[in-house]
Amino acid sequence: MRNRQINRMKELVSLLNKASKAYYAQDTEIMSNFEYDRLYDELQELEKETGVILTNSPSINVGYEAVDELPKERHEKPMLSLGKTKSREELRDWMNGHASLLSWKLDGLTIVLTFFAGNLAKAVTRGNGEVGEVITNNARVFKNLPLSIPFQGELILRGEAVISYADFEEINSKIEDVDAKYKNPRNLCSGSVRQLNNEVTANRNVMFYAFSLVKAEGVDFGNSREKQFEFLKEQGFDVVEYKKVTPDNILEEIEYFEGKVEDYDIPSDGLVLVYEDIAYGNSLGATAKFPRDSIAFKWADELRETILKEIEWSPSRTGLINPIAVFEPVELEGTTVSRASVHNISIMRKLKLGIGDKITVYKANMIIPQIAENLTQSDNIELPEVCPVCGGATELRQDNDVQLLYCTNPSCDAKKLKSFTLFVSREAMNIDGLSEATLEKFIAKGFIHEYADIFKLERYRDEITQMEGFGEKSYNNLLKSIDAARETTLPRVIYSLGITGIGLANAKMICRYYHYDLEEMKAAQIEELSEIEGIGEVLAGAFYEYFRNEKNNAWLEMLLKEITVVTENVDESEQTLSGLSFVITGSLNNYTNRNELKEIIESKGGKVTGSVTGKTTCLINNDTTSNSSKNKKAKELGIRIISEDEFEREYLEV
Repeated sequence: MRNRQINRMKELVSLLNKASKAYYAQDTEIMSNFEYDRLYDELQELEKETGVILTNSPSINVGYEAVDELPKERHEKPMLSLGKTKSREELRDWMNGHASLLSWKLDGLTIVLTFFAGNLAKAVTRGNGEVGEVITNNARVFKNLPLSIPFQGELILRGEAVISYADFEEINSKIEDVDAKYKNPRNLCSGSVRQLNNEVTANRNVMFYAFSLVKAEGVDFGNSREKQFEFLKEQGFDVVEYKKVTPDNILEEIEYFEGKVEDYDIPSDGLVLVYEDIAYGNSLGATAKFPRDSIAFKWADELRETILKEIEWSPSRTGLINPIAVFEPVELEGTTVSRASVHNISIMRKLKLGIGDKITVYKANMIIPQIAENLTQSDNIELPEVCPVCGGATELRQDNDVQLLYCTNPSCDAKKLKSFTLFVSREAMNIDGLSEATLEKFIAKGFIHEYADIFKLERYRDEITQMEGFGEKSYNNLLKSIDAARETTLPRVIYSLGITGIGLANAKMICRYYHYDLEEMKAAQIEELSEIEGIGEVLAGAFYEYFRNEKNNAWLEMLLKEITVVTENVDESEQTLSGLSFVITGSLNNYTNRNELKEIIESKGGKVTGSVTGKTTCLINNDTTSNSSKNKKAKELGIRIISEDEFEREYLEV
């Protein structure tokens, strides 16, 4: 009996450590949160029964080893995990009659900040609890973090770096190959915070919320954690939302947080309860893994039984084909759900899914539908031999410990998601309501095969209005946006085709050169195209080859039947910036955004690029003395750095 228990413990430790490594170090997921919690609880129960704790047990080892790309530093005090419970009554009993603070348990990356003489001196990730990664430069560009504070003594605090759901959705649609790397805001935040180039971090809207004060040299807080929080607020820090609770009102306050969690924009996986009395909490000490002055509360998952109707296979732009469980609709956390991602083939097989099986479903963190258990386990799902989008052969691949299904056809429509995303983007056809995620769903369902199909989506009205996240209002708004895009300009059309290297500025130059004659442009030779300002031999070759492709011309011909191209009349005398190239960076005072200034420059024949090169005429930056990467590059190359006022005086004669 005991040997069987020890063997089971070894099995559980191996499974849990693999899952932790995949989640924390490799930004992937090999089992659901529900399954991890279930296995972890089983391991802890066996450890209590046997009195044995294995050396590599996750119940005593904290986190996973930090990666090697960033400098490492040992924490002065180990950063322990928190004990946890899903029982509200157990949380109340844990208080033992003492007042406490109840706050969100944010789901991001824990950071330790150190300030000296009022300035940020150091930022270190939690890492494995003993050793973290130094990310000071990245912390300096967190959107809401004060870099200078009134307090001049040594200050050490802990908090969570997070990316909101809204920012996640927006950023996720713009980052190259993000589907292959980031599955949720936590993973995106982890990748953003641990960048070697903090310019990447700065563009991802990372926020920091303080949840613990470790040290404030010489300050008396009257033994109150709440006063510590108030002190941090006074220094300019955003503090995690909290409520002061007693055993009498804690259940009511839990309901307050529960009412907010579904619409809360900051990722959270539960709550944290900590004693208000600092001395009392410290007097309790800690176990090998958990401090005794605080405890985590995880939402008890609302489980519903339902019947699995089918597995829908959803191809993505990486070629990965994801299994989606479609089941009889059930009410969960106040909404009706009928679909849940199964993530990969390994998880599908572990669940032993079969059509008609009785399954239990829940919402992870009360938001994302997941399958908890399969009560029938008929295990009769067969993998598709061909891709549901293109009919190409599929292939089962092993990636570390995870089995994944791929489409092997390099020309699969699903792999052209980036092309369609560019096509509908603001500077191209400007079609609102077609996010990358929505396009991926439409392509997977066979609604879109070529550009012209986007203007024929009314054929799928019934299917679209029944899709999760869609309804009559969303559908009607999408159709209005599509109709508005039917009237456009030729440069936008050329840019929307996704010809390698041809941006909107280059498209405008080519159109002007050929007097907006599309047939003349399609027949242009490489030598002639190369003579256009800003179009070298490489871009000319890409443009030429694009129109030598029969399929490309067929797609364009079908598209032109759906749209009206408005002719632009260009006054050559107004092309005062012809042959000049500009880079715009930083915030602007006289324009709504950079695109507005860019449009003005391009309307006068100029070109706007994203990086400073030897061909740049000047860098427009109101902070001419900053040490940004673009300013440094301009100085290295001897490129002038001018403010927008100087630009207007010199180039626009304003």
